Amino acid sequence: MTRRAERVSSLIRQKISAILQEQVNDPRLRNFISVTTVTTTSDLKQAKVYVSVLGKDADNAKEVLQGLKAATGFIRRELGKHLVLRYVPEISFEIDDSIEQGSRMLNLIDKAISQDNVDES
Repeated sequence: MTRRAERVSSLIRQKISAILQEQVNDPRLRNFISVTTVTTTSDLKQAKVYVSVLGKDADNAKEVLQGLKAATGFIRRELGKHLVLRYVPEISFEIDDSIEQGSRMLNLIDKAISQDNVDES
């Protein structure tokens, strides 16, 4: 990814986070949603937005993804108002479960350490 694409991706991530917190009124998006990463193509015409949902289960994640897809047009229009780009990128949303996986790994490490301490006693 080029330096410009990285800067634009970072700016898109910040703006989408702000839009989701302040302007989107969809009840499916009331959960705590965090925009983790945005990747753009080199021509900046497409952006893939990865979001993490706190306390999600499979049904909740699908519901949030449907809400985000329904709000894509609104979010893209709002991005166009705040970004100075020739083309506002087409946006697609994906669920990012890396935070949840990291939390699971930390729990497993803590369990292993506590069992090791019990075994030593």
